[in-house]
Amino acid sequence: MGLQNFTNPETNIRELGVHEGMVVADLGAGTGAYTVPLARLVGESGRVYAVEVQKDFLSNIKNSATDQGLKNVELIWGDIERPLGTKIKEGSVDAVIISNVLFQVEDKSGLLREANRILKTGGKMLLVDWKESFGNLGPNKDSVVPADIAREMCEREGFVLKKDFDAGEYHYGFVMYKNS
Repeated sequence: MGLQNFTNPETNIRELGVHEGMVVADLGAGTGAYTVPLARLVGESGRVYAVEVQKDFLSNIKNSATDQGLKNVELIWGDIERPLGTKIKEGSVDAVIISNVLFQVEDKSGLLREANRILKTGGKMLLVDWKESFGNLGPNKDSVVPADIAREMCEREGFVLKKDFDAGEYHYGFVMYKNS
C-alpha cells in the first residue's frame, strides 16, 4: 500500500472550501493532521479549535503549531460525544472536521449532535471515514461505518449532503451543511 492511496487532509480540506477568517473545529483532532493545515488556511483572522480527549495528542498539536508560528489554534481537552463536550459556544463555528473518528466513537449520534450544536446555520461539516476494514489495515470490520449508513446518521441529525467526494482509496468523504 502506497501512502498516495491514503486519505490526504489537505486535499480533503479543499473540498470543504476553507478560507481566511473562518472558525473551524477539528473534532477528534488526533495528531493534528487537519489542525495545522487548517490553521494556515484560516490565517491570523481565523481560528481552529482542536478538540481531543487524549492529552498527549494535544501536546503534539501545540508543538506543531508553535514550531510553525501558528497562533490561531485553540487546544480543547474535551469529549466530542457528549452534549457540550467540546466546550465550544453554540452556533459559533463555520465548519467542522470529523475525519477517521466516526468508526471509533461509541455515541455516533452524540458526536453528530455536538457538531450540529456548535455549527452556525449553513455551516459545513467534512466527514471522512474508512470504506471498509481492508484486511485490518483499517479499523476492525465490526467498527466500520459504511458510507450510506454514515450519510443516514448525518441526515437524521439535521445535516444535508452538499457533495460526496473521493477521499482516497480507503476512505469516503462527504461535505454536508447544517440545515437549520
